[in-house]
Amino acid sequence: MAPSSGCNKNKTPEKDKAMKRFHVNVRVKNLEESTAFYTALFGTGPTVLKPDYAKWMLEDPRVNFAISHHPENAGIEHLGIQAESEEELGEVYGRLKKAKGAIREEGKCTCCYAKSEKSWITDPQGVDWEAFYTFGESTVYGEPATKCCPEAADAI
Repeated sequence: MAPSSGCNKNKTPEKDKAMKRFHVNVRVKNLEESTAFYTALFGTGPTVLKPDYAKWMLEDPRVNFAISHHPENAGIEHLGIQAESEEELGEVYGRLKKAKGAIREEGKCTCCYAKSEKSWITDPQGVDWEAFYTFGESTVYGEPATKCCPEAADAI
């Protein structure tokens, strides 16, 4: 393999534009303190605010940034790619297959106060990646014992 010259200056191919929104989920020790921090950092309050969860749907940068209260295990929960339609989710799913990791199907579920369809893959460093399409809201954090939200049974 030839040595890299540094940055990849190639434009993103049109077919790759399905990656509509980057997703980050962080476990935090103190939700109130973290909500204040990220509100100041992003210059706007959360789009969703619950007693155990906050989410910012930002346009600049275009990201779905979520935090959830987990005082015993703070840190990055997972990263993801949020599709804007079922068709885009299919395109992202095709990329998961090309990544040659074990894909974990979750299907339709309730998680993070939303109704979504999801699949998961773990990168070579052990970071979980979620590919999902959200099609509705929920009044509960999650369904008991879903792959996305194993702690959901405690939150309901």
